[in-house]
Amino acid sequence: MKQPAQTKLSCKISVKVTPNARADEIRGFTGDVLVVRIKAQPVDGKANDALVRVVAEALGLPRAAVSLDHGATARKKLLAIEGISREDAMARLAP
Repeated sequence: MKQPAQTKLSCKISVKVTPNARADEIRGFTGDVLVVRIKAQPVDGKANDALVRVVAEALGLPRAAVSLDHGATARKKLLAIEGISREDAMARLAP
């Protein structure tokens, strides 16, 4: 998935999510795609909410700074992140 343009203090990151995992964990990047495992089930947006929470915590940002931009019902999603550059976000999310 091609990464969209970004401004200095915002970015978009492609994410591949695996719901129903044993634990919430960020597995790192495969190419430009962040791989995340989430305990929550993909029902009523629970997995999406958990994804936003886990990524925001890992970045040290408030939950409001991370939002789902595309892919609400798909495993491949696009997150919009405010208040951090793409380079900083990738560095903080790498294991």
